[in-house]
Amino acid sequence: MTGQVLPYDVHGTGPRRALVLHNWFGDRTSFAPLRARLDGDAGTYAFVDCRGYGEARDRTGAFTMEEVAADALAVADDLGWDDFSVIGHSMGGKAAQLMLLDAPARVRSIIGISPVSAAGFPLDDETWELFAGAAGEPAKRRAIIDNTTGGRRDPAWLDALVERSVSRSSATAFRAYLDSWSRVDFHERVRDNPTPVLLVVGAHDPALGRQAMESTWLRWYPEARLEVLADAGHYAPEETPGPLAEAVEAFLAD
Repeated sequence: MTGQVLPYDVHGTGPRRALVLHNWFGDRTSFAPLRARLDGDAGTYAFVDCRGYGEARDRTGAFTMEEVAADALAVADDLGWDDFSVIGHSMGGKAAQLMLLDAPARVRSIIGISPVSAAGFPLDDETWELFAGAAGEPAKRRAIIDNTTGGRRDPAWLDALVERSVSRSSATAFRAYLDSWSRVDFHERVRDNPTPVLLVVGAHDPALGRQAMESTWLRWYPEARLEVLADAGHYAPEETPGPLAEAVEAFLAD
């Protein structure tokens, strides 16, 4: 698949290079709290909007993880990066693995922040209706965010994430990505992959926390390791950006 160079911006000028892919409810601006804490002298980080999100909100496409991976590789080409790490939050973590499969010589490592595994994220019928309905119903987006942060965030915080999600994503893209990150399974293609992987999850994430990582990523990537952030749920870049930045930078410095 041939990708497109989508809107992105770059933080830092350091030698450790990483492409950064956002979550289902975010766009590249959702990393702003984390970005403010990353050392730009040590690393160079390219934050990318997926099609249908942020400044790429009006871009058409198939809205699949394969497409996200191809577009991100096109951004790497535009930057002139021969090799780099990939940081993926939630659905961005699934796309990061497809980048690894498509360009194994270029992807040095993966950092997954509450990342969806290569097996997807199966949902029962009731939960599927909630997630699918969230494309057109902000209240359902709010319910999902509240649940995946452990019910610990105040109403204003939840409302702000919902408002950003609705205003900075296409409902068509939002709904279509769900099929790709939830239902597509390619885990046999990544089994025993030797690429270094850091998994960073929140202790209060009931969906993609420690247990989910132990049953998926940690079984398939022999060089994967796990860090659990005590005060985070599913949205560590916004909930606990300081500890997350420390984990990211320590891993990239190895």
